[in-house]
Amino acid sequence: MILSASRRTDIPAFYSQWFMNRLREGFVLVKNPRNPNRCSRVRLTPAAVDCIVFWTKNPRPLLSRLGDIEKMGYPFYFQFTLNPYDERVEPGLPPKTEIVETFKQLSEAIGSRRIVWRYDPVIVNREFTVQYHLDSYQKMADTLGGYTDRCIFSFVDRYAKSRGRAKGIVDEEVNEWDMNRIAAGFSQIAKEQGMMLSACSEKIDLSRYGIARAACIDKEMVERIIGCPIQVRKDLNQRGACGCSESVDIGSYDCCLHGCVYCYATMSRTAALNNWQRHNPQSAILIGEPNPADLVTDRETKTLKKPQLSLF
Repeated sequence: MILSASRRTDIPAFYSQWFMNRLREGFVLVKNPRNPNRCSRVRLTPAAVDCIVFWTKNPRPLLSRLGDIEKMGYPFYFQFTLNPYDERVEPGLPPKTEIVETFKQLSEAIGSRRIVWRYDPVIVNREFTVQYHLDSYQKMADTLGGYTDRCIFSFVDRYAKSRGRAKGIVDEEVNEWDMNRIAAGFSQIAKEQGMMLSACSEKIDLSRYGIARAACIDKEMVERIIGCPIQVRKDLNQRGACGCSESVDIGSYDCCLHGCVYCYATMSRTAALNNWQRHNPQSAILIGEPNPADLVTDRETKTLKKPQLSLF
């Protein structure tokens, strides 16, 4: 299986010790986000986990543990979100200069081909204009060039869960005219830096700019990293325009402390803080302790590899 850690929260930033404990114990319990009284037991042995995909805005707490993860036999890569916004939009993050240095350190540790830069989401308003994004993307691409060969971007969506927090910043979605202007500019800048550019879960066709539909949980990338072909289906639990392969996510909603106003995964910073205070790094479950009354079922986990074949 491909392990997603995690679309629902930033495990590298806030829960890295817990994650390492789960790898060492070889399993994790994951609450059903739609039914809190149901729980899945997911096997995390190297034989079951073909590749880990980390989603993060600040992997610094995990950097010192990457060598241990590799020694334990777990291949991985990173989806690393790095935007130009300030603390009004992303209030819980370290200074962006520090995050840029972390990006470079991560790339130097694992290689540029295992780190994907996410410029996500693109917010357009009176302050964050099209030109603002073109200038910001140029500056950031110049800085990150050579430290990654892939970039994924997406345009902001107005989620019901975040509309109150995002008021005055995300009051409308990006119109098609601005989407095309940004896509054309980003494409040219990415090409100059030798980066492959793709768009995440966008219905608009941007192929005229050489921009493909993104697969953040990327079958081809996993195959290249592990050196073996895999057999995996498209993830039908994601949005229709999403190109991701099927994965198992071990995170929980409402427990990320970054406080980004556009985030769909957190209702409020207060809810996140309350859940973070309930976190026990020794627990089998991310937030709180397992409830003996919960219905626990074993999630089917098996390798996706085709061991009789080799890519190299």
